[in-house]
Amino acid sequence: MSGKITFFFCFLFASYFCFCQDAATLVQSGTDLNVLYRNEATFGLLANSNGYGLNYRRGVHVTGTRKRVFEFELVTLGNPKEIKSTNPNYSSNGYYYGELNSVFVPRIGMGFQNVLFRKAERKSVEIRYSCYFGASFACAKPVYLEISPGGQNPVTERADPSLFTSAAAPNIYGSSSYFTGFNETSIYPGAYFKAALSFEYGSTRSDIKVIETGFTMDAYAKVIPQLAFSQNYQVFPSLYVSFIYGRKWF
Repeated sequence: MSGKITFFFCFLFASYFCFCQDAATLVQSGTDLNVLYRNEATFGLLANSNGYGLNYRRGVHVTGTRKRVFEFELVTLGNPKEIKSTNPNYSSNGYYYGELNSVFVPRIGMGFQNVLFRKAERKSVEIRYSCYFGASFACAKPVYLEISPGGQNPVTERADPSLFTSAAAPNIYGSSSYFTGFNETSIYPGAYFKAALSFEYGSTRSDIKVIETGFTMDAYAKVIPQLAFSQNYQVFPSLYVSFIYGRKWF
């Protein structure tokens, strides 16, 4: 009797081992498995009404239709009233008239994705709705300009309202290197909220290809001094679209 019990458990172990090996082989070979992949990681490129940026997300399924997602984003944040200018007297880089600081924003947050319409077949589209919230840090880097008074060799100067007056503006040769002045960057802490719809159209269940569109609101404790002669803001609403790619695994 004990021999039969031993044989039975050995048979169960061998069957389970063979199943795991077969599943692993299928995953490694790229075979599409109709199973729930618990983990996923994605990278995305996005454009919004205030700029553009990059996105990374790490998601974990909480239920079959709900995911908890952690995200990191790095985006630029433009002022809606900024105007790009060039000096007709020089063949040089353009600059934004009156711009004192260029702003980029790291965001760190979390959120949830929920399935609205499940993908019925491999080549169909799954629709999800999601929301995210977290910390937003506006990094205001001083703008530096190349100034060429009277056509002389350009000198680098930090942007100042006095440089944009009607008398001084003709001396602006163009913008200096973007990296000039990074050590003078000021940080404005704040928060963000995001709501989105995403359309997942990956050709296999482990493949992630998503178009996402939504609304983002960044809010800061202080007004960010971006422009010299225009209104500056501390709340920045924007619409965005993002193209996201990634993989799922067990």
